[in-house]
Amino acid sequence: MKNLINNLMCIGLLIMALMFTACQEEFEQVGGEVNEQETITASSTTADLITNTASNDGSFDNIVDGASCLAIEFPYTVEVGGIQITIDSREDLHLIEEIFDEFEDDEDILDILFPITITLGDFSELVIESKEALRELAAQCLEGGDDDDIECIDFVYPITLFTFDINEQETGSVTVNSDRELHLFFKERDDNELISIDFPVTLKKADGTELVVDSNGELANAIEMAKDACDEDDDDDFNDDDFTKERLDAYLVECPWEVREVKRDGLNQTDQYLEYLMTFTEDGAVTVKDRMGNILNGEWATRVSDHGILLNLEFDVLVDFTLEWLVYEIGEHTIKLYNDEGNRIILRQHCDDDQNGNEDPDTLREILKECAWIIRKVELQNEEVRRLLGFEFKFLPEGVATLSDGITTGEGTWEIGYNDEQVLSLLIEFGSEPAVNFNWPLRDLDDNRLRFEVEEIGYELVLQRVCNASAGDGDVSEIRNIMLGGQWNVAIYDNEGENGTENFAGMDFSFSMFNQVEVSVNDDPITAGVWRVLRGYGDNLQLYLNLGDDDTFGELTEAWYITEVSADRIELVYEDENVNFKKLVFEKKM
Repeated sequence: MKNLINNLMCIGLLIMALMFTACQEEFEQVGGEVNEQETITASSTTADLITNTASNDGSFDNIVDGASCLAIEFPYTVEVGGIQITIDSREDLHLIEEIFDEFEDDEDILDILFPITITLGDFSELVIESKEALRELAAQCLEGGDDDDIECIDFVYPITLFTFDINEQETGSVTVNSDRELHLFFKERDDNELISIDFPVTLKKADGTELVVDSNGELANAIEMAKDACDEDDDDDFNDDDFTKERLDAYLVECPWEVREVKRDGLNQTDQYLEYLMTFTEDGAVTVKDRMGNILNGEWATRVSDHGILLNLEFDVLVDFTLEWLVYEIGEHTIKLYNDEGNRIILRQHCDDDQNGNEDPDTLREILKECAWIIRKVELQNEEVRRLLGFEFKFLPEGVATLSDGITTGEGTWEIGYNDEQVLSLLIEFGSEPAVNFNWPLRDLDDNRLRFEVEEIGYELVLQRVCNASAGDGDVSEIRNIMLGGQWNVAIYDNEGENGTENFAGMDFSFSMFNQVEVSVNDDPITAGVWRVLRGYGDNLQLYLNLGDDDTFGELTEAWYITEVSADRIELVYEDENVNFKKLVFEKKM
């Protein structure tokens, strides 16, 4: 039956062609028993609407190229803060934003490794050889939703189209399965060809609802009605999170907000205002409680501007807060405010019913007992205790704690309570390891990481959660198995631009069970340490490598980020606030 209908449609096109005159209407009825099918040409208004809807939207990778009218073809490589990342999919783009967000004070610099191939809105491809060439092309884009592409409605495929060539008197049909195929189909037609669509056709709106159309007229009307019905997000502000004024207003009054950072006129005022508590109410009032319990009153209001949502704060006393701030980002529990000339405030949500252990000792106890916790960082008086990197804590019932390097296990005690400042804290006591003996006040907790800190004296403890030795993480298991499969040599070691590869020439690294790594020369062991592969903060794959803190091997003791893995090569990078960039590459010994 379907073939019969298709044949009737082609016959209808033939009849239409015989009746064709120089004065065509945009929609021309095909007579006969073809359910009043309509024909269009590639230059018609309806065809323009179709091709604009099926054009290539390049806004998804604006964090890289800053242009919505083009997209970079996968795979390609970028360098972010000294870290080289291979971008294989849209999901990889989130890693760039995570690195940008890692440090609030750094400048978000991204370099693309050229050449790259880009795809334009009409799906044509170009090879770009330099940053200058990309910028020149990107400058031609119309941003802010002013371009021709329509992103608020999409076609649901497959779609069948019929053609008739007036000059050659030939009919044809084609089934398209993507925007690319549909766009190129119309691009390759000329006005000597009549086009008919096999209706009904299904469209999907930006909110996920579907719409079925049965004619060219209904199709054109549906696209016209929907094309301005959503925010196309055609800008290069990758960090705007697309929030509305209404969402921000509701978020502000939901819970109090704790001040985590304040900069005014380029001066860091965080120490003065840290942990002040701001409470916004729906009547436009805002109160600030300082660390002594004093209450300061003010007013707040929001408005929409061309640059985003603005939050106006006015206080008689808090002059460092009194300003109209751009709300640059709202996260799951954070709001970031910016203003030109070095002004910034970062707020963290502080709800009474937060299930993050900040207010509930029992919650924190259960979180600690659920899984093992790997030491990411121990710092005493601003000096990092690097020899404990990768050691594993287990917080057992009855207040028993163990600390292990994989071979040797020490035992101590732990308990949860409040310190003298009524901050929820973890008290650890280990006779065999005094570096962890302290009453650690909790500062941050998320699903996989705990951070304890007393900033005034330079004490910090960061723990990374690992459950069941990451047995359920296929990536971790695969990398671990690769490293267990033989000896490895240092192929590259770059410490902030200084080549130190020769320092490890002739050394064989053997990664064994129980998280032990041994370094040998001619099969004679010269040192040993701890290694762990885990999924760290921000969902990054990491290799914790601890070879002590002496001058030579201490340079390799880091929580390395794993950037590339194959059966015979592993590439690692590291950076933090003290280290600009380090790179370590292991190659399998043959």
